[in-house]
Amino acid sequence: MSCHQIYHPNYESPSNSNCFQSDPPSLYSQPSLPSVPTLTSRVPHQECLSNVHHHCLVTLKGHTSYISSLTVAGKFLFTGSSDREIRSWKRNLQSSDYQDLPNNVMAVGKGAVKSLVVLGDKLFSAHQDHKIRVWKIISDDPNHQKYTHLATLPTLGDRALKLLLPKNQVQIRRHKKCTWVHHVDTVSALALSMDETLLYSVSWDRTFKIWRTSDFRCLESVTNAHDDAINALALSNHGDVYTGSADKKIKVWNKKIGEKKHSLVATLEKHNSGINALALSPDGSVLYSGASDRSIVVWKKASGSGMVVVGALRGHTKSILCLTVVSDLVCSGSADKTVRIWRDFEGNFSCLAILEGHTGPVKCLTGAVDDCNPSDTSYSVYSGSLDCDIKIWKVTVPQL
Repeated sequence: MSCHQIYHPNYESPSNSNCFQSDPPSLYSQPSLPSVPTLTSRVPHQECLSNVHHHCLVTLKGHTSYISSLTVAGKFLFTGSSDREIRSWKRNLQSSDYQDLPNNVMAVGKGAVKSLVVLGDKLFSAHQDHKIRVWKIISDDPNHQKYTHLATLPTLGDRALKLLLPKNQVQIRRHKKCTWVHHVDTVSALALSMDETLLYSVSWDRTFKIWRTSDFRCLESVTNAHDDAINALALSNHGDVYTGSADKKIKVWNKKIGEKKHSLVATLEKHNSGINALALSPDGSVLYSGASDRSIVVWKKASGSGMVVVGALRGHTKSILCLTVVSDLVCSGSADKTVRIWRDFEGNFSCLAILEGHTGPVKCLTGAVDDCNPSDTSYSVYSGSLDCDIKIWKVTVPQL
């Protein structure tokens, strides 16, 4: 499949790039799950499938190391890479509009930019150097943005306040302590609460933390939340917090009315390898989990905060690395270099499209609904890969 390509002036050829050449542990595929039934079925929905149209609208080039995070906010797409760089791109719906695409670059910290979240005029970024950074977005020009650094979490004030009391010190290694507001390993994912007053972060240090977005203060830290690195995070509109870990478990957390801290309410175990990705349906009733066992497990809400397995989506031939839900579509990215688009037909899922074109594993995904009319719905799907490229796909799906 050919794609219109946009080259940033500072783009280096792949032979000179720092693109990831060897497979990290999350790329190692494990056997699929024999005990979980397959939900995918193409037979009843051939008419719908034949009317699904998709193509690669544009390929954005400019990053010289692999793409590790993506998010869409308003008219802009934000991308983070493995060499600490954050870029912003103006979103457009037609490929011709990308000819003079404005591009802004920020570079700070060490290692990969693992997650990006936008709240109003603030951009939160999670980094491999254990930090969360906050950026002020200045939009004087509707077609261009500028950024200033507002804060690094934990803030100096938060750290100083905690240092005063010995009870705020936690042991992180045999001869080293720090305050509980610090992440001490890669911050792997961020998510905003429904009311946008809280920012949640998870880390390879096996903790998750809650930060107040108004003053960036750390309000809570759940230590030893898992037995291994936490890779994925999802928040429901009912207050449930889902964390997925390399320990093969998904844990469900909630803070009950009148309580000050989150407590564990359920542990979900079906995958036989580390969890790489989580995504929730818009109403929070369905959870999707992706792992190195090549399967996407579908969980549905049961009583309380519990989830029960209803089956698995199969088709990818290597590890599931990323998931996103866009309205009624589920999008999955894999180490097999493809993106798959899934839709639920009353409990039977169909793979509507397989997006092919990346030359490396697909590491991150996001998407948006572009247009909805009585006959069909148009979506934009954004994929970032270890091939250093960002692809923008146009997917048109007939209405049910």
